[in-house]
Formats: sequence, C-alpha cells, structure tokens
Amino acid sequence: MPDEIELTIVMPCLNEAETIERCITKANAYLARANISGEVVIGDNGSTDGSQELARKHGARVVDVPRRGYGAALMGAIEAARGKYVIMGDSDDSYDFGNLDLFVAKLREGKDLVMGNRFKGGIQPGAMPFLHKYLGNPVLSFIGRLFFKSDIGDFHCGLRGFRADIVKVLGLQTTGMEFASEMVVKATLFKLDIAEVPTTLAPDGRSRPPHLRTWRDGWRHLRFLLIYSPRWLFVLPGIVLMALGIIFGAAIVHGPKHAFGATFDTNTLMYAGTAVIIGFQAIVFGLLTRVYGMQAGFLPRKPFIEKFTGASVLEKGLVTGAIVFLLGLAGSIYAVVQWKGTGYGALVYPQILRVVIPSATAIVLGFQVMLAAFFLGVLMISRK
Repeated sequence: MPDEIELTIVMPCLNEAETIERCITKANAYLARANISGEVVIGDNGSTDGSQELARKHGARVVDVPRRGYGAALMGAIEAARGKYVIMGDSDDSYDFGNLDLFVAKLREGKDLVMGNRFKGGIQPGAMPFLHKYLGNPVLSFIGRLFFKSDIGDFHCGLRGFRADIVKVLGLQTTGMEFASEMVVKATLFKLDIAEVPTTLAPDGRSRPPHLRTWRDGWRHLRFLLIYSPRWLFVLPGIVLMALGIIFGAAIVHGPKHAFGATFDTNTLMYAGTAVIIGFQAIVFGLLTRVYGMQAGFLPRKPFIEKFTGASVLEKGLVTGAIVFLLGLAGSIYAVVQWKGTGYGALVYPQILRVVIPSATAIVLGFQVMLAAFFLGVLMISRK
C-alpha cells in the first residue's frame, strides 16, 4: 500500500456475490485511470454467499461488521478507511464507480461533503421503484430541505464523497437506512461545506429483492428528520395549538359566540384550555429536546438557547410558574366564593365555568413551568 492514500472507496455488503466483483473492478479501474492513490474497503455485514472471498480476490480489503444494518456496515468500512477522502456507494452495481471524477474534483476543491443527485444525473428505466421516485424521495428530500434549510435535492443518494476527518465531527450514530439522512442533516446543522453533483442510477444487478423496505425504511427516514428538528416536531405545532387555544378562549370567556350557524360556549372554552396546555407542553418538550441535543453533542449549540437557559433559569422558571399558579388559584378562590354565595348549592354553570376553566388551565400551566424549570436544571448540571 502507498504511504499516503488519497481516496478510499467503501461499500456495504450483505450477500452481494452477484455484483460485488463488478463494483470492485470498476472502482479499481477508476483509481488506475485517474491515477489516484486509493483503496477499496468492503464493510461486510455477515454475508453467507462468499462475498468476502470474492471481494478479497479482486483486491478489496474486507472489514467484518457484526452489527447488522446499512449504516453499521458503512461505518465499519469508513472507520477502517485510510484515505484522506472517502466515497461510499452500494455494492449492487446500481452506481457507476467508474465515473467519480466530479466527486473527487469537488473534494479536492475543499468541499466537506459531496452528494450525488440521481434526479439531475439520470435514473434509468427500472432503476428506482415508482413510489420511491415520485413520492418517497421527493417528499422526504423536501422535508429535509424545509426542516434544515438545506439545498440538497436528493437526500438519499447512496453515492457520496466526504473528507474522512468529518466523521468524528458529525458523530454518526444510526445503523439503518436512515444513515443516509443523518449524514446530510448533521453536515447541514454543523454548517459544513456541501456540494451536489449529478450522478446516474442503473437497475441493480441482483436477482433477489433489495434490502430496502419501502414503508419501514421510509418511516425510519421521516422519524429521523422529525427527531433532529425539535422546532418542527414540537415548537411550531405547539405555538400554533397554543395560539388557537388562546384566541378561541379569549373570544368565548366573556360570553357565547355565534358563528357558522353554531353557538360556541363553555364546551369550546374547555377544549381551548386543553389546546393551550398541550401546546405549551409541546413547546417545553422542544426546548428540553434542544438543550439535551446540545449537551449530548448531536445538535449544534445555539447562543440564544444557551442565553435563555443560563444559570438562573431554575429560579426564573419557579417564579414565573408560581405567578401563573397563583393567578389560577385566585380565580379558583373567586369561584368558591361565588359558590358560597349560593349556600353551596347549584350554580349557573355557563357563568362559573368561564372562571373555573381558565383558572384550572393556569394552575396546570404554573405547575408545568415549575416542573420544566427543575428538569431543565437537571439537564444543565453537566454544563461547565
């Protein structure tokens, strides 16, 4: 092996005896044609069809990765890579390892991550299922661009290149197909320099079905995108729900309102209070998730969040929660006084509920603020 390897081409493998030889041959031919000092590394996930022997026979280095999963196999190969740059791609002969010039050129320019785009480069007939081409990939890529303000058009292209040293920066964790999304999302969150180049996709050369499962793996990608975006998963829905609850509650608290041929009264007021509570809970969950992500290192730090969750956050939260709780308690006492005025008898419920429902909502919110402040204090213990 040369003293300094510029490029490592890695491939995940699980029973790919039908295609692994072609992929390695194309990769080695490219390295020779482009006069690049390189190697091919296979992350094998426990093949039982002789893929490992075939890979070694054709000059590849095989790394045994006992933990199952697309992401696990790739990470095993990536961690064993010796090159300055890494280009990864599937070993099913759907990607053209003989044409990596655009990826290498961008990496040499200084790009941290170079993504392939199959929609720009060309998808051959039969290479991508209809649902993946017109629903799964476009929708999930759109969500990724929306949630993370990314310019990447094809989030799930399996052919991509990156500097080997960014792997430690990103701290990639997922072991399944969502590994593809994790790399793009984290590179975007950590503001790495990302480029996109056109690439082609051909029908794979296997006679068996692919490892990818449309609905299961699609959900895993979507779940990952949601979990890594507390703002879209928790905060924005919470703000909308809380705002609707406040608006409808404020409109009804003084008396019934008539609209669209219906009367909105205390029942609506109760659901408005419920919306305020759930919305507030969602916002708090978003804040706590963001702080935990920053503490754990899988989400970048935000100066605004760090300032908001400063040293006195517990005390401020307790004071704020206590004030809201006392307002709710005062309203409840007023309701009891009204009840006493009737000799603790029957009340005119539409009137008294306009006091009781907002008061109960305030009591719940006050306790939630105080509990959230304590929990946030626990999360901040490890901060230096």
